[in-house]
Amino acid sequence: MSLKVQTSNITNKNDPKSINSRVFIGNLNTAVVKKSDVETIFSKYGRVVGCSVHKGYAFVQYSNERHARAAVLGENGRLLAGQTL
Repeated sequence: MSLKVQTSNITNKNDPKSINSRVFIGNLNTAVVKKSDVETIFSKYGRVVGCSVHKGYAFVQYSNERHARAAVLGENGRLLAGQTL
């Protein structure tokens, strides 16, 4: 049995240090891609502490800046659900 930790919906902390740990995901096909999909894809880069999905875009909040930078490098330009992130 696998235990999945529920991530927060909060990605807009006012802490200046957390801003650099946040990743914007644009051009997201939210008609097909759900929050759980975003969390699964982006969790391979580090601990996701928050994820918020909106119409056409999402934010992922990591525990540190290094993980956020790795996610940007790894996923920028990726084709997902017929759209390039």
